[in-house]
Order: sequence, then structure tokens, then C-alpha cells
Amino acid sequence: MTIKLTLIYTYDGTFEGFLTSIFECYNRKDFPVEIVSRNGEQKHLFAQKMDIQTDETKAERVWKGIQQKMTEKNKQLVFYAFLSEEQGIEMKIYRFLRRLFSSNLNIETDFGDSDVLYLTQTSRKVKQEAMRMLQFVRFQHTKDGLYFCGIEPRCDVIPLVVSQFQKRFADQRWLLYDLKRNYGMLYDENKPQEVVISNKEFSSITGQVNENVLQEGEEFYQKLWKSYFTHINIQERKNLKLQRQHMPRRFWKFLPEMQQGSE
Repeated sequence: MTIKLTLIYTYDGTFEGFLTSIFECYNRKDFPVEIVSRNGEQKHLFAQKMDIQTDETKAERVWKGIQQKMTEKNKQLVFYAFLSEEQGIEMKIYRFLRRLFSSNLNIETDFGDSDVLYLTQTSRKVKQEAMRMLQFVRFQHTKDGLYFCGIEPRCDVIPLVVSQFQKRFADQRWLLYDLKRNYGMLYDENKPQEVVISNKEFSSITGQVNENVLQEGEEFYQKLWKSYFTHINIQERKNLKLQRQHMPRRFWKFLPEMQQGSE
């Protein structure tokens, strides 16, 4: 008696790797029960595993196919949803794409489909998180002239915000670093490049640069900013509910004006 094992696709965790997995599903005529990052949690412990190697050509073919089927408004839906890093997001996207490629109708607004609804809502959350990163970041100036900012977003939003920082600070050297995912984008007045820092001169918890590498006067300006915030935030008019709404508490540790001593 032959027992047919369920199949799991594993990949490197990148969007290109995921798209390559989608390509291989069609190419091999496979129907995996899971598509998961190699470092991700797998539900089916005794399933057969197929490790997919990232192929940019295959990934590009799948991406072009998605672009051709999606309306202009939702061309980035799959990418945004993927960046959420929600557990099981790969299979939700996989099921969505199987239906998208097989249907002649527009399924993007079929919210009776749980996957369509989930991806739409998740994509919206990722966009909102990216907007918060643009609003609540503070760069610190280091002695070597680099502007550093540590962030800890709920989603992997650096790919979505780096172009905005490039436009805003095109004449500066800066590093936007994701403390949670341990990678960042370094811009040197040419183009941003992905970097991973092993010898950290900053706190992996708060993202605050060590005082010994701060530009002279930077600590003074941070204290000045705290003082400014304290004075405009008059105690009698303090509305903590409104403050949390516009400046969520999880961002406070990254903002000079919200550090201890600013209240």
C-alpha cells in the first residue's frame, strides 16, 4: 500500500522566492498544503518537503501575470499582503492567485470570498503601517555624518517607505534600520542598498544611537526637542487618548520627545 504524503513548499522568505514557488506549483502541477519560509512554522510535520530555489526569471513571469490580471487600483495588493508577514499569508495568496488566473471575471471585490476579503484588509493595514513609519521616525546624526533611524514596524514596510525617504533626503547619507527584522536600507546620495549590521552602535530595543557615536551637539538637540514637546504639551490640556491615537505608544521609545524626562 502506497501512502501519498502531503506536500509542503519551502522557500527563502523573499517575495521573489514566494513568486518562484507559485511558478513551480503550476510548472510541476503541484497542490501544496503549505507554502512557508524555511525559517517559518510548519503545521504538517510529516509532510513531504520541496525546497524551492529563488529564480528571478520565474518570479518575474508570475509578477507580470498578476499585473495583467489585476486592475490598476490593486496591482500591488499581493505584494502589500505578503509584507504583512501574517502566519499563513502565503496560502491565502496562493488560493487567491489560483482563482485569479483561472477566472475571466474580476474577483478583486468578491468579498464573499474569505481570501479576497482577508488580503484586502491586510493590504490596507500594511499601507497604514507604512504611513505611520513616515510620520513617527526621528533620525539621529552620527559623527561620521550618517543620519540613523531605528524602527520596529509590525510589517516589513521598509520596501514601501524607502523611496519616500530617498526623495526627502536625497542630499544626505542615511540608514533606515528595521530592528525587528535586523536589516536596513543605507543611502549614500546615490541609491539605497540593503545592509545588515553585526557590530551595533545602537540599542536593538529602542534604536537610540550610543552617545559616543553621536554628532557633537546631537544630544543637546534631542534634549531641546524633549523640552519643546514638554512645554507645548501643557498638563491641563493633555489628552492621553488623543495622544495615543495620533502617536501610538509602541512608537514612543523611538521618539526623543517621548523619552523619560519629557513628561
